[in-house]
Amino acid sequence: MLRPILFCSVLITLFFSSSAQSSCQKYAFTSNKVFSACSDLPQLNSFLHWTYNPSSGTARIAYRQTGITSSRWVAWAINPTSTGMVGSQALVALLKSDGTMNVYTSSVDSYQTQLQKGELSFDVSDLSATHSNNEIVIFATVTLPNNSTTVNQVWQNGPVSNDAPGIHATSGSNVQSMATLNLLSGASAASGASGAVSSRLRKMNIHGVLNVVSWGIMMPLGVIIARYVKVFESADPAWFYLHVTCQTSAYIIGVAGWATGMQLGNESPGVQQTVHRTIGILLFSLATLQVFALFLRPKKDNKYRLYWNIYHHSIGYTIIILSIINIFKGLDILKPANKWEQSYIGIIVSLGIAAVLLEVYTWTVVLKRKKAEKAPVGTNGFYGYGARTQNVV
Repeated sequence: MLRPILFCSVLITLFFSSSAQSSCQKYAFTSNKVFSACSDLPQLNSFLHWTYNPSSGTARIAYRQTGITSSRWVAWAINPTSTGMVGSQALVALLKSDGTMNVYTSSVDSYQTQLQKGELSFDVSDLSATHSNNEIVIFATVTLPNNSTTVNQVWQNGPVSNDAPGIHATSGSNVQSMATLNLLSGASAASGASGAVSSRLRKMNIHGVLNVVSWGIMMPLGVIIARYVKVFESADPAWFYLHVTCQTSAYIIGVAGWATGMQLGNESPGVQQTVHRTIGILLFSLATLQVFALFLRPKKDNKYRLYWNIYHHSIGYTIIILSIINIFKGLDILKPANKWEQSYIGIIVSLGIAAVLLEVYTWTVVLKRKKAEKAPVGTNGFYGYGARTQNVV
């Protein structure tokens, strides 16, 4: 019992000692739009939210820039050919002097660009922009160049002159507002953004490890112990203590994983994983009921023991099924390297094969035992009713 508790303590300490939570994860859009990931950009009080769709090779994005107190223009761009300004394919939002918004696309061909309206080298749809609370937000769905999940991004702002974009500053943050971005992992090459992203990713990894170990491995293993080891009379009551130890340890680690997941969700109202979160809450509730049911376990000869067994087994198998489903939901969200998902699939398949083989073996043992009990008295009188009668005599 001590080892899993220490294990959880170390991981929880790592979780809460990570660097400060990034601002974008706390943001909730007034339009009720949600995105699967976000990044604090290191310059110009800017933030990028996105949802990547691998089947269509598109990304639904929301670029935010705060501190807009007067007529300004802001832009976010992808550069398919280099990491700088020239060649950027930009989404531009311009706040006019009368307070209205103008949003359009512009291809940046030189440093002397005036951000004139024009077509981009890739498709853009659902383009819109809003201005409220000193913040401009650009919404769009972009088709990623060459279906690449790593993009060179550039973002910028500048003054408005006669309701047209003016030249932006040529020093400080305005010449440092560029970075590469991995849409799958969220990793950014810009130092300011990478700290926040790596902190978030680290917390998600801890959450994933805790839940895979507890709900995904230890829980099924505990069920296998209870179902198959107890068939052997010599293993009684050792199987029970092994089962309880395994399941209790899994519950402790699982609660730690559940808590880290709830913490991630509470700190990220703008990034919602409704199905994964709902299943996680249900798992925690059912597992807690199982723990309390252990204290209400009737004795073997109690007339209510049958009903308790039905309840205990039904809830237990439900937890296993939901756990495996939710782990794959989590893997789909986290998108780790393929080897991690394949490793977990290998573990689950191995446990499944072991369960099938043990099911066959234990049924063979049980049937042989019943057959021996019903057999007539043999030469040695070891088994059957005749043997018991002989002993009475």
